[in-house]
Amino acid sequence: MNDELSELYQELILDHSRHPRNRREMQDADRAVEGYNPMCGDQIKVFLKLNDHHLADVSFTGVGCAICMASASMMTQAVRDRSETDAMDVFDWFHDLLTAEDPPPLRTDLPDLASLGGVRRFPMRVKCATLAWHALRSALRGDVPQVSTE
Repeated sequence: MNDELSELYQELILDHSRHPRNRREMQDADRAVEGYNPMCGDQIKVFLKLNDHHLADVSFTGVGCAICMASASMMTQAVRDRSETDAMDVFDWFHDLLTAEDPPPLRTDLPDLASLGGVRRFPMRVKCATLAWHALRSALRGDVPQVSTE
C-alpha cells in the first residue's frame, strides 16, 4: 500500500474512532449482544432493529481502543439496510479480510472497511477490530447474549 493511501486509511480510522457513527443505545432493539475483549479491555454492545429480515437500524455502545470503536462505527454503516443474509456475507468477507491466509479482494460497496485491512499485520489487534462483528453475528443468529474474543 502506498504512503498516501495508508495515511488516508489512518485518518478514516481516527475519524470513526473520534466521531463514531450510530453510537447510541437502541431502546426498541429486537436483538442486542454484548462483546468483551479481555486482552484489550474493549466492551461493546450491538443493537439490531429488524424489519422483515432487513436491518432497519444498527447501533452500538461501549468503550474500547481506537480500532475497536472505528470498526464498530464502520460496521453499523456497512450493514444497515441490508438483509440478514447480506449482513452475514459482509461479516464473512470482513472476517476473511483480517484473518484468512489469502484475503478476499476488496469490495467496491464497502470502501471504508478496506481501511481496516491493515490490522491483519498486527494479530493482537485483529480481536479489537472483529469484536463488534462477532457481536453482530451472534445477534443475527439470535444464539447467545454475550460473546468474547477468548
